[in-house]
Amino acid sequence: MTILCVRFQLPPAREAALPALLGLLEEFTPVVEALPPDGALADLRGAERYFGRSAVELASVVRVRALALHGVDCVIGAGPGPLTARMALRDARPGMTRAVPADGVRAFLAGQPVTALPGVGAATARVLCEYGLDTLGRVAAAPLSTLQRLAGAKAGRELHEKANGVDRGRVVPNSVSRSLAAERPFDRDELDPGRHRRALLSAAGELGVRLRAVGKVCRTLTLTVRYADRSSTTRSRTLKEPTAHSAALTGAAYGLYEALGLQRARVRAVVLRAEALGPAEQASYQLTFDPVDEKVRRIEEVADRVRAKFGPDAVKPGTLAA
Repeated sequence: MTILCVRFQLPPAREAALPALLGLLEEFTPVVEALPPDGALADLRGAERYFGRSAVELASVVRVRALALHGVDCVIGAGPGPLTARMALRDARPGMTRAVPADGVRAFLAGQPVTALPGVGAATARVLCEYGLDTLGRVAAAPLSTLQRLAGAKAGRELHEKANGVDRGRVVPNSVSRSLAAERPFDRDELDPGRHRRALLSAAGELGVRLRAVGKVCRTLTLTVRYADRSSTTRSRTLKEPTAHSAALTGAAYGLYEALGLQRARVRAVVLRAEALGPAEQASYQLTFDPVDEKVRRIEEVADRVRAKFGPDAVKPGTLAA
């Protein structure tokens, strides 16, 4: 096992601690990929040789240091590749590392539901299950031509490879600072979809204000929903065009939320993250002649000037779109 997938058990309002926690991993390897809001991938191939310890042993050191220095526990999955490490994390518990050896990848994958495979959305999973391909073992045994007919040529090939343990992914070092996040915790576990949507409206409004304040636009929006049992679901969407427009961010957030198909879910918090940030002046936009959209953008500009003059609380994010 050379790849670790770490999820830090950050309490609400502690997401700002993630860069410091990533620093614990960077003490062992420079190849660390942040997975906001609370996780990371780390390639420990060089560290295993340098320290003379396995990745699982190094994971124990990371856990102890996270607890001692930051009071944060973590769950860790380990595997020969990023895909296996991510999936092993699903079976991990605080205080332990779920490790999948290189010679046990196919056996580990065989019993996993098809929905456990990263990149398989609800629509693809539904189609596969309709044909009895509800586990990765059955997907691996299915002919490639069948999977390509069901999921498409490229997606079918990738699905066939991943189900058979072929992991072409790699850990790409990045910086958590290239993103902005807005979290909305609930006072109690919230069942009401209407309150979920209002929280997303507020979070998207905050992200829009912050992006415009620093002259940035984002290309990707990520939604993380945290549940009462401490589990979470994360989905990302690449936007049609880079934007800092609160209405566009709100629409994308609603789309991500609706795609989850939550039914009576006890939600503890929602987190929106704007990723792949770039300078607003270098972004290109599709021309629009929608008078409503133009009006909303002019109102945003006025609200931003009011905040700049009278302070950030002069106009609360999300109120204009409500």
